[in-house]
Amino acid sequence: MDAKLTLSFNQDVVAKAKKYAADNNISLSRLVEHLLTQVTAKKYKSLEDFPVADWVSMVAEGEVIYKKTSKKTAKQSKEEFFNAQK
Repeated sequence: MDAKLTLSFNQDVVAKAKKYAADNNISLSRLVEHLLTQVTAKKYKSLEDFPVADWVSMVAEGEVIYKKTSKKTAKQSKEEFFNAQK
């Protein structure tokens, strides 16, 4: 059974991901699902341990920066996100 999920990405990344998915005859949803399946298939201690596939490198641009989360509440994080979008 599929479940809906709302995610936010940089517009350029979305455009490239959509093109990649279309070129490879796969939906963007299945492409993201595949990546999440790969990440959750093993017990990685951090994202730095995860072997990023070549297709992710094709879709992404620039250096990957992993942000460490602070001990903010969900409400604080949400407010910070929406304030940054203004």
